[in-house]
Amino acid sequence: MRGVILAAGQGQRLRPDTDRLPKTLLPVTEDETILDTIVRGLAAVGVTELAVTVGHAAERIREHAPALEGRYGVTVDIVDNDRPHWNNAYSLWTAREHYKGGAILVNGDTLHPHSIERRLLAAAADDPRLLLALDDHKTLTDEAMKVRIGDRGVELIHKAQPIEAAAGEYIGVSLIPADLAEDLTKALEATFTRDQNLYYEDAYQLLAEVGRIGTVSTGPVAWTEVDDHADWARAKEIAKDL
Repeated sequence: MRGVILAAGQGQRLRPDTDRLPKTLLPVTEDETILDTIVRGLAAVGVTELAVTVGHAAERIREHAPALEGRYGVTVDIVDNDRPHWNNAYSLWTAREHYKGGAILVNGDTLHPHSIERRLLAAAADDPRLLLALDDHKTLTDEAMKVRIGDRGVELIHKAQPIEAAAGEYIGVSLIPADLAEDLTKALEATFTRDQNLYYEDAYQLLAEVGRIGTVSTGPVAWTEVDDHADWARAKEIAKDL
C-alpha cells in the first residue's frame, strides 16, 4: 500500500500567500506544513512509500521532499502534472503508476488525524471496494462534497445534491484497492477527456454507478479542507491536537 498526495493545485483563494507557494506547504504549526501533517499521518499507519503530484510552484515541494524523508522515515516520489490549470481528475491520473498496487489517496489541502487512514486500512481487509472517508457527524453545507448511499454503497458523490439526501461529506481521503486501479485509470481518462475542469470524484462517480464505491466513517473527529484563509486559521487550531 502506497500513499498518493495531490498537491498540484494553484490555491487561488489563498492568494497572495500562495502566489509562489503550493497551499499544501502553508504552515500550520511552527514546525509543520499541511503536507507535513499528511506525511506524518501516513507514516504513522505504516504507509511510507509516497508519491506527490506537483504543478503550481512545484520546485518548493521538491525542495521540501528531503526534509519529509528525513523527518518521517518515508520515500517521496515527485509526479509532475504538466497541466496544473486542469482540475484534479487529470492530476490523479498522472499518478496512475503509483496507485496501481493499491494506495491511500489524500488531497494535499486536507488536515485530519491519521485515525482516518487507520479506519480505511482496517475496513479494506473485508471490503474490496474503493473506500471513501465519510464525515457522517458534521452539519452539511452546500459546498460540501456530499455522498448519498444506497443498497450497493455510494450512489452519488457530488456537491450539487440535496443536503437532506446525503449521508455525509467525503473529506478528501480514500483507499484505492489494487483490483480497481485499472478501472479507476480508465474512468479518470474518460472524465478529463470529457471536461478538463472535472474532479476525480466525477471519475469515482462512474465506479459508484456500478457498485464499486463504499464508505468508512471518520468518527467524530476535527478536520478541515483548506480552501481559503478562514480554513487555514481553522487548520492551525486543529493542528495543535494532531
